[in-house]
Amino acid sequence: MGSGGGGAPAAIVGAHETPYTRHPAEGRDTRSYLAEAVAGALADAGIEHAAVDGLGVSSFSLAPDHAIDLAWRLGLHVRWLMDDANGGAGALNMLGHAVRAIEAGDAETIVLVSGDHLDRAAFRTLVEQYNRATADELVPLGYAGPNALFAMLTQRYADEHGLTREDLACIPIAQRWWAGRNPGAVYREPLTLEDYLAAPYVAEPLTRYDCVPVVTGADAVVVSAAPARRRRGAAPHVRVRAVAALHNPDDQQGDGVHPGFAEVAARLWPVAGAGPGDVDAAFLYDDYPVMALVQAAELGLVPGGDLAGWLHRDLLERRWPLNTSGGQLSAGQAGAAGGMHGLVEAVHQLRGRAGERQTPASLALVAGYGMVLYRHGACHNAAVLERIG
Repeated sequence: MGSGGGGAPAAIVGAHETPYTRHPAEGRDTRSYLAEAVAGALADAGIEHAAVDGLGVSSFSLAPDHAIDLAWRLGLHVRWLMDDANGGAGALNMLGHAVRAIEAGDAETIVLVSGDHLDRAAFRTLVEQYNRATADELVPLGYAGPNALFAMLTQRYADEHGLTREDLACIPIAQRWWAGRNPGAVYREPLTLEDYLAAPYVAEPLTRYDCVPVVTGADAVVVSAAPARRRRGAAPHVRVRAVAALHNPDDQQGDGVHPGFAEVAARLWPVAGAGPGDVDAAFLYDDYPVMALVQAAELGLVPGGDLAGWLHRDLLERRWPLNTSGGQLSAGQAGAAGGMHGLVEAVHQLRGRAGERQTPASLALVAGYGMVLYRHGACHNAAVLERIG
């Protein structure tokens, strides 16, 4: 990404995800899950708690606490601090800032953590009070969450590209195949096309297999000065080749299925010194299958724009490495950890720590998306990551 001067090159040297659960344990709160993720990521990196001098936090349910409150509770004395409330885009937002902070010499070891404790009541409150537009304009209409909005986006995208339900089914079915190899996924049983087509609608054309399951949990990564890690003979680390972002590209006046990723791609790939054909795996934000497909298309992963061919040939038949954890659709969405989930899985793959689902990936694409302002998500970002060592 280029050094800002004063510091060493930055790399991701550790990652951890707490076990996701559909039913939060009694006596636990958001802070306890975030603390568990931080401890796990530091242990994975082989870095002592006292060495941390930066902290970034993304959480919906940590409120009224903020990053500084979590730093206090964890006993962290930091000189770099960041709060990010941008949901699925929060992880890559924080990653970009953390890398630049280390390159500038503002910190040496930064932990980025995202997560939420969401039971049924907490999730209902989050949905109904998501932002002022939701509370004032959508809830009075009987709005019960984002499913209805993304049902419209799904139908619009399918009509525009001539996609059938059988085509869109490829993403949840293929990701469920990967989830069967991930002991941390909340849904691991095989999913067939027959199962998918027989499922009842939640908001037509979306069935329950198209809607991300809400879970409780947290994810964290450790970003540190790469040369120091090499001197200690650590396991392979992950270099951030490029991060690009775009927020509120259309004032919510666009169609929602042509968001900001094409512009992100135009800046991302030249800085990364690579192209879509060079990546070995992708980790795309998948709250709904259509949004994973939108990202894949606009970021250049679909050769010749043949969406149906890519879905059936590359994902379903060859099981090309897309969201090898099972993605959020099978592993679950732990609130603001949704964007960090893909980043953590990418780091595990690139460092050779993905267990039964391990692929030979050395260059990966990670994308974040989210924060529905009124009609569709307004935050878009992507990063290219490379295995070093």
